[in-house]
Amino acid sequence: MTTTGKFGLLTLALITGTFLSAGTAHAEIGLGGSKGDTETSNKSTGRTIESQVSYDTSKNGGGKSTGSLAPIDDYDPPACWYEPGWTPEEYETEFQRRWNVGHFSGAAEGYAAEKARYVEGKPYKDFNKDKSGEGMFWGTVYDWDRLEGDDYLDCSQADFWVDNGDDPPVENAIDAETLAKLAYNAIQVPDTEITLAPEAATKVNLPTWAWLDKADFHEVSVTASLNVGGWNLASTTTATPVSLKLEPGTTDATTFPASGECTLNADKSIGEPWATGKSGQTPPCGITYLRSSGEGTYQLRATVTWEITWEATTGEAGNLGTGSFGTEQAITVQEIQAVNR
Repeated sequence: MTTTGKFGLLTLALITGTFLSAGTAHAEIGLGGSKGDTETSNKSTGRTIESQVSYDTSKNGGGKSTGSLAPIDDYDPPACWYEPGWTPEEYETEFQRRWNVGHFSGAAEGYAAEKARYVEGKPYKDFNKDKSGEGMFWGTVYDWDRLEGDDYLDCSQADFWVDNGDDPPVENAIDAETLAKLAYNAIQVPDTEITLAPEAATKVNLPTWAWLDKADFHEVSVTASLNVGGWNLASTTTATPVSLKLEPGTTDATTFPASGECTLNADKSIGEPWATGKSGQTPPCGITYLRSSGEGTYQLRATVTWEITWEATTGEAGNLGTGSFGTEQAITVQEIQAVNR
């Protein structure tokens, strides 16, 4: 399944020419306003840019429920980036829409600066129409869920032109790694419902075996693509399960192994299924509860650690560290009843 970028139409604040902030003027800078605003507190005009990134989630996690990975390692996905957004003709329409607003403080100065920049040849003449088909104007996209503090300053460059095939002349322009991180944000992994023996209810001091079958414990991936104008780039980010951590839900328990971290077997399964004749053995992955759960249950938490890697159509590749996702299962632990004669 392929979907368009989750960011949709993002409202930005256009601040060019004269922008007054704490008495300081800044020329030709586009800054972000509040999400959904068409007019911000600084009375600048509103503008929108739609992310052109699309996502193929056909190899994402499935099942009864899924969830997003929580990064374990340092991971800093972008809160903003630059993307190709408009042909010369589209930018002319955008320019007219942008300035078709009511009067506000600084409008004349802002319009004059914009007109000089995109119409009068400082540096673009008539929206670069003489280069139609040879490139696009780029603008800022914000991930509002991640934007904090002054993150918007990382993408404060006014909309700019890039010829097809040229490297954008700014930092934070969308590239293979940015696409990989956007794909990471879209990954959904299946919940971790491990198989137990005994199932759901066990006995005090009786080893409970835990395992995950390789058929249900497999990698998932999402591909993020940018295909617009002369820009055709895609990155596939893959999450591969590497270990399972068991947390019994009580301190009155012993885990196997002692760390509670069950590693991947050679066949990509985890643990070992219980079978008749194994009752006296210690499970390679499991728990022994030392106290009854009484009238209630213990919440056994099973957390899978996933290794995140990516590969782009350019041949570039990398590692985005590890992430985790866990779910809980209710476990009833009963006392073993004995009859004295």
